[in-house]
Amino acid sequence: MDEKLKELGVSLAGTQKSAVKAWDVTYGELTLQADADHIGNLLRHLRDDPRCRFSCLIDICGVDYPGREQRFEVVYHLLSPQLNHRIRVKVQTGVDIPVPTVTDVFPGANWFEREIYDLYGILFSGHPDLRRILTDYGFQGHPLRKDFPLTGYVEVRYSEEEKRVVYEPVKLPQEYRDFDFLSPWEGGDSQLPGDEKATNS
Repeated sequence: MDEKLKELGVSLAGTQKSAVKAWDVTYGELTLQADADHIGNLLRHLRDDPRCRFSCLIDICGVDYPGREQRFEVVYHLLSPQLNHRIRVKVQTGVDIPVPTVTDVFPGANWFEREIYDLYGILFSGHPDLRRILTDYGFQGHPLRKDFPLTGYVEVRYSEEEKRVVYEPVKLPQEYRDFDFLSPWEGGDSQLPGDEKATNS
């Protein structure tokens, strides 16, 4: 299996030079590092070429690497049911750099790209309907970015007085704690063997 995938990697690197930057086979799966500007043509080739026949788009997902200059990766997972092969295609992009949509190659990419836009803020140029799909209409930010606060920015509740849903800034009140200082978790007055050495020095 790995040998066939390596042959395919060599072939794709030769025939798709403008699109494929690098490739490797890991855990029985071929991974391509691709140029974002050529992603549509590359996926069309992977779908239509008789040596590939990756006709099934399994998933598209985003990945956030805040330390990188190009912070995001968009990862495409494809399956060839005829050849029983899988392939992963990765492209890198920045915060304000759109990736071309692949909805003209795989119409099922529509909702995947909307989900990535919603959760990461990655833009897709040429998308027919790029709007949020999982979060609420007035949601601020993109919750799967690694710099998004775990508590979010606002909390949602139903106001009985206003008879509607209201958004308010997140409040994290902490209850008053009564420290007894005698439990082993709080620290106690009892001495442990060896403590006398610390007081005598």
